[in-house]
Amino acid sequence: MSVLSAPHFHDEQAAFDRVERVIWPQGPVCPHCGCTGRISAIKPNPEKRVRYGLKKCGDCKKQFTVRMGTIFEESKLPLHIWLQAMHLMCSSKKGVSSHQLHRTLEITYKSAWFLSHRIREAMRDGELAPFGGGGGIVEIDETFQGRDPDAAPSAMAIRNMNAVLTLVERGGRARSIVMPVDHLNATEITAILTANVAKEARLMTDEAKHYITPGKAFADHQSVTHGRGEYVRRQEPEVHSNTVEGFYSIFKRGMKGVYQHCSKKHLHRYAAEFDFRYSNRSALGIEDQMRAEIALKGVVGRRLTYRRPSAGTATAEVGPEALVAGWGDWRTV
Repeated sequence: MSVLSAPHFHDEQAAFDRVERVIWPQGPVCPHCGCTGRISAIKPNPEKRVRYGLKKCGDCKKQFTVRMGTIFEESKLPLHIWLQAMHLMCSSKKGVSSHQLHRTLEITYKSAWFLSHRIREAMRDGELAPFGGGGGIVEIDETFQGRDPDAAPSAMAIRNMNAVLTLVERGGRARSIVMPVDHLNATEITAILTANVAKEARLMTDEAKHYITPGKAFADHQSVTHGRGEYVRRQEPEVHSNTVEGFYSIFKRGMKGVYQHCSKKHLHRYAAEFDFRYSNRSALGIEDQMRAEIALKGVVGRRLTYRRPSAGTATAEVGPEALVAGWGDWRTV
C-alpha cells in the first residue's frame, strides 16, 4: 500500500488526530492560558459548519484547535492538504517547486507558494548545540547562489552573488548561513564558528585564506589544496572536505534544477530546507515518514504572515507578487 494512502492524508478528522498526537503528546494544551487539565472536545454540529478538532478550555472558557500558534493558523486549506505538502517536501531530496505543489494538490499557485514557505520555516533548525562536540570533525566551505541586488557591481561574478557558508558535522548535521560576499572574511567567520562549533572540534576546509585565522581557535585545523588537485590528503585520508561538497551537490541541483530562481530575502529559508533534509537523512536512520513527523513538531510558534499595508488600513492581504521589495515583507510571529 502506498504511503500516501494513510488516512491522515485524505480524511480531515484523521489529520487533526495525527497533528494532535505529535504536537500534544501529553494531551491538549490551551494556547490562551496554558491549561492542560480542564479541556473538553466540542462535538461537531452537522447542521452548521463543522469545525474539526474544536476544544474548549475549562479555565479561560475560550475555544481553540491544534492549528492555533502554528504555521497552520488561519489557513483556509484543509489540514490533510498541509500534511500531504509536508510529506512531499520532506521526501523529495532536492525539493519540490511551488508550481508542482500547485498542480499535485490542486490549489492555487499563491497558496502553494505561501504554504511551502511556511513549511520551510517549520524546518528551520532551532537547535543551539555546537557542532563537533567531543572532538568531532566539522567541515566548512562556502558556495555562491543567485544575485545580490545590494552588492556593489563587480567584474568578478561571485562578487555579485549571495554567499552561503555551510558547516557539516561529519556523520551528523548541517547548518548553513546566508551572508553578503563581502562578509566572507576572517572576522565574520570567526564569529560564526565561535557561536556554532565546539572548541574541541577538528576543522576541515579547503585552502581559502579566510579560514586560517578562525581555525587557530579550535583543537585542530587541516586543509586540502583544491587548486593543486588535492581533494584527499594521501597520508591522512580523513583530511578532506568532500562531505560538505556532497551537501552542496544536492543543494545546487535543487536550487538550479527545481527552484531555478530564489531572491536574497528568501534564500535563508531554502538553505534551511536543505539543511533539514540532510540532518534527517536516511543514512542516519531517518526515513520519509519520520522526517515529516520531525518537521511537524517544528510547526509550533513559527507562523508566517503576509505583510499588511500601512497600520490602521483595513485591506486584504497582499499576494506573493508584492513580496519582492525587501526583507521586511515577511514577518514571523
